[in-house]
Amino acid sequence: MNKFLLIFFFTFILSLPCLAQYSFEPSPANPYGTLNPEAPEQVGDFEELIGESSCTSQNRAADGSWNDAVSMTWTFKYIMNGMAVQDETLKEDGAHSGSIRQFNADSAKWYVHYYSSGSAPSVLPAWEGSKSEDSSIVLYREQAAPNGTEGFYRLTFSEITDESFEWIGEWVNTTETFTYPTWKISCNKL
Repeated sequence: MNKFLLIFFFTFILSLPCLAQYSFEPSPANPYGTLNPEAPEQVGDFEELIGESSCTSQNRAADGSWNDAVSMTWTFKYIMNGMAVQDETLKEDGAHSGSIRQFNADSAKWYVHYYSSGSAPSVLPAWEGSKSEDSSIVLYREQAAPNGTEGFYRLTFSEITDESFEWIGEWVNTTETFTYPTWKISCNKL
């Protein structure tokens, strides 16, 4: 019995450095992880969104009207030992999605890779952007309008507080003088 306890003790002691090595990962004490102090400071851009929010999601119908709002839960957490952010949506209509958000200090931009339960593309669509002067987070992906006009699909997190935030997805022309919203989400932190 003493031999068993001795082996257990040394195994536990030797594993402590590994546990400390990943101390910014989600855990029972910090279910959404924590920001790694070694991460670029911009990884904290999503700090107020970290956690779980109750949201309503609404997108455009084919005729241009707005569909009925759908309830969803949007969860943000730190991943990769506090060096990046992941989010997940669970919608009452069964259309779930998520993103992996990494900040590249060399380009000073966020790179956001999106995935959903509706499809499994061979290459994930990606947006890039940064936090604006008004504290919104704005991301872009090149996308032509249905009529072929060059432009972007722009995603904007705005009105960000500890209690709530807004999100909108909209097509914009290259000069951003014309916008056409196609998806909007309003969230309150739980």
